[in-house]
Amino acid sequence: MDELKEIFRQKAHDLKEKIKSLLKEHGNVKIDEVRLEQAFGGMRGIQSMIWETSLLDAQEGIKFRGYTIPQIQSLLPKAPDGQEPLPEGIFWLMLTGEIPTATQIQWLSDEWERRAVIPAAMTRALDALPPEVHPMTQFSIAINALQVDSIFAKKYDEGMPKSDYWDATYEDAMNLIARIPFAAAHIYRRTFKNGVHIEADRSLDWAANYAHMLGLEGEECYEMMRLYQTIHADHEGGNASAHTAHLVGSTLSDVYLSYAAAMNALAGPLHGLANQEVIKWIFEMVEALGTRQPTNDQIAEYIRQTLQKGQVIPGYGHAVLRQPDPRFYAQKRFSERYLEHDDIIQIVWKLFDIVPPILQSLGKVSNPWPNVDAHSGAMLVHYGLNEYNYYTVLFGVSRSLGVMAAQCWARALGFPLERPKSLTSEWVFDFVQHNNDHK
Repeated sequence: MDELKEIFRQKAHDLKEKIKSLLKEHGNVKIDEVRLEQAFGGMRGIQSMIWETSLLDAQEGIKFRGYTIPQIQSLLPKAPDGQEPLPEGIFWLMLTGEIPTATQIQWLSDEWERRAVIPAAMTRALDALPPEVHPMTQFSIAINALQVDSIFAKKYDEGMPKSDYWDATYEDAMNLIARIPFAAAHIYRRTFKNGVHIEADRSLDWAANYAHMLGLEGEECYEMMRLYQTIHADHEGGNASAHTAHLVGSTLSDVYLSYAAAMNALAGPLHGLANQEVIKWIFEMVEALGTRQPTNDQIAEYIRQTLQKGQVIPGYGHAVLRQPDPRFYAQKRFSERYLEHDDIIQIVWKLFDIVPPILQSLGKVSNPWPNVDAHSGAMLVHYGLNEYNYYTVLFGVSRSLGVMAAQCWARALGFPLERPKSLTSEWVFDFVQHNNDHK
């Protein structure tokens, strides 16, 4: 058994025993109460699921196993002479709760390289599609095609005991993460580069090799991809794609089927399309103003015109955060190092100064601050990724890290089939009337 797997096995066993004791003694303790506005409002904010890998704090942003974005940037191993954390490190941290060593990360990078064997079924499935099929549709099909190699599905059919679910899930998760950049790069090159593919450079780490296969070359591009894949890796379990993976996985669908379902959720306009909407809005502003170097007054007026049309300023506001997203700051620091003279980056920074006061002046915006999407599109455009409808695939590749780590924990802890109780509107009206009658 490899070191990572053994560390996870022991930690999962210990936590499972602690949870058993907790539920035996405190299982009836209430942790939340549901309001009607939450039941009708998409279950917003109801504390009702366990997601081990990360937690979103309204003030400090996302925390991976208790570590903030600045902390993981400081503590996680980096490439030689690099300044950004390697995504291998965030996966190790999410799976074990421990900051890995450089040696452990080198092993993990080599292990993913070893497992990156792409079944012919996947490339055949993709190449049978017209290239104009949306990249996220292609991505979902590719993930489902990878399921041909599912270890969990094979062993379940053979009568695998429940105690071994975690083991097969771990193996599938490691294989999926290893292979998913190859699928994503294949989609990009066949869709936007006339099917001219770039062979993998297996001497590179996971994120750098993905950038290379896309056609983004050089250490600066590799560093951008390492940062992007790390900070997008997880965002606790209640967001639509993570929750979808959790729900589908609870049926004992393997990680391929649950991850494909998660990506179908990510493709929705209310979830994963925000970064492309931000950069699209910025370029619409540039065209309307006739300059790539607008003044603060020009930008402010365009913002007001957008709001007067009943539209939002994309990239600003968040359902949970009440401070600027630390992931925005992480990208800003990277851009200050490499992209300071890029006109579009300069506009992003001006928006950071101009948008919040305008939104605050409206008196009804709880969070006027930028989120991660406010910056990421401008970075991608700088490095030549101008194909906006591919951005969600980039996001999806990163999200595989958190979803796969969480799936391992869900099976190791024996989480049951998720089955909330639904209500009808008629039941609710009767319930409220009954309560009023007995006041």
